[in-house]
Amino acid sequence: MSAPVTQPRRALVVVDVQNDYNGGNLAIQHPPFGDSVANVARAMDAAAAAGIKIVVVKQMAPETSPIFAKGSHGGELHPEIARRRRDHYVEKTLPSAFTGTDLEAWLRANAIDTIAVVGYMTHNCDLSTIIHAVHMGFAVEFLSDASGSVPYANSAGYASAEDIHRVISIVLQSRFAAVLKTADWIDCLKTGALPERDTIYASNQRALKRNAA
Repeated sequence: MSAPVTQPRRALVVVDVQNDYNGGNLAIQHPPFGDSVANVARAMDAAAAAGIKIVVVKQMAPETSPIFAKGSHGGELHPEIARRRRDHYVEKTLPSAFTGTDLEAWLRANAIDTIAVVGYMTHNCDLSTIIHAVHMGFAVEFLSDASGSVPYANSAGYASAEDIHRVISIVLQSRFAAVLKTADWIDCLKTGALPERDTIYASNQRALKRNAA
């Protein structure tokens, strides 16, 4: 007789869903903001229905900043997130939601062992928060269609928003998080199934076999 599956004690961490990402000065391009923010809202509603605690995180910046400026419309939470219930609220000034905040202490106090991350951006604050969480011993789930990226061009080269989002999602699945779609995550909440996780070695071996085919 197989042992029962131990269910995660989850919290949903909603990262920086702010108006500047919605066609503002840092407009999300992939997946489209309208699609991804709708999935963030779906995840919040599903978490609330399942009794999962919800943390809303907001990026803070000085009044002179071109993005997320204090007191600006762009810096405010998107209305779909602002109007929904939350159990904890965090303001941050650096990419990771853990740095300089009480997030870790709050999660520990609520006996949380797994965080599900949604919000923006895939490659910046989501990535930083996820890696930080893993280093502190939390398990992580990442809802890839409830997040998004922008394109970059700098001295290191150019990458499209789609490329950045896709590559970071693959890297996260290889070691740092269980990466899945919002609908699949909601199914996990309903059925008790655990999302698929992977390893660096297995991910690499699959790629080598694919390249050799």
